[in-house]
Amino acid sequence: MSKTNLVGLILFAFTTVVSAQTAVAPALYMKATDIATALERAAAERPSMAVSTITTGEEYRINLIRRTEAAGAIVHQRGTELHFITEGAGTLVTGGIVIRPADGGRATIEEGLARRVSKGDAILIPEGTPHWYSSVEGAITYLEVRFNVAVAE
Repeated sequence: MSKTNLVGLILFAFTTVVSAQTAVAPALYMKATDIATALERAAAERPSMAVSTITTGEEYRINLIRRTEAAGAIVHQRGTELHFITEGAGTLVTGGIVIRPADGGRATIEEGLARRVSKGDAILIPEGTPHWYSSVEGAITYLEVRFNVAVAE
């Protein structure tokens, strides 16, 4: 094959590949100041647990959450969560059994694993796993990414 034919073949292949592509929407970009402003606005309405929604889709949800006090234990039957601690510290209990008091008080967890979590820690909470911030040291802020995708067994 001659050099001219080879160059022509390469150019033809390249233009075919480029012309076959379709434009894809750009990535979501949200400024830090917008996220912080939304979190402060939410904290004014609900100081114990402020939520700044970054985005929500059919298969995922991303929030920045600030807690100033412990909350009741919860379980999401659908949705694996990633918590990435961005500020503060607290105790997160995972696993075990959710205990709901007869008097309607906050649910707790028995037989779970309690760990102190702090800035920079990442916790993956598979769907169906009980979890509970049983204590907060002043305040704790974390990026919550929930994937509504079943965990492979």
